[in-house]
Amino acid sequence: MKSMTIHGIDDQLAELIKSKANQEGLSINKTIKKLLETSLGIRPRPPQKNIDEFSEFCGVWDGRDLREFEEAISDTETVDPGDWQ
Repeated sequence: MKSMTIHGIDDQLAELIKSKANQEGLSINKTIKKLLETSLGIRPRPPQKNIDEFSEFCGVWDGRDLREFEEAISDTETVDPGDWQ
């Protein structure tokens, strides 16, 4: 396996890498390898965890919304034979 050295990493990037390593319980080396593998498409990205933050914009309904919708369209659920003559 090869080793590489990266020069010129600024303080902000170094702190972000350290923070991510701490959050995931990994070493800085493993964190950098994981970031590179993900960004280069070697490993799939983990599923997004922020879907709930956007549900109001994506048409996701809760039970109350569904009940209101079903009640609003209930008159369309039956066929009036008189409409077909």
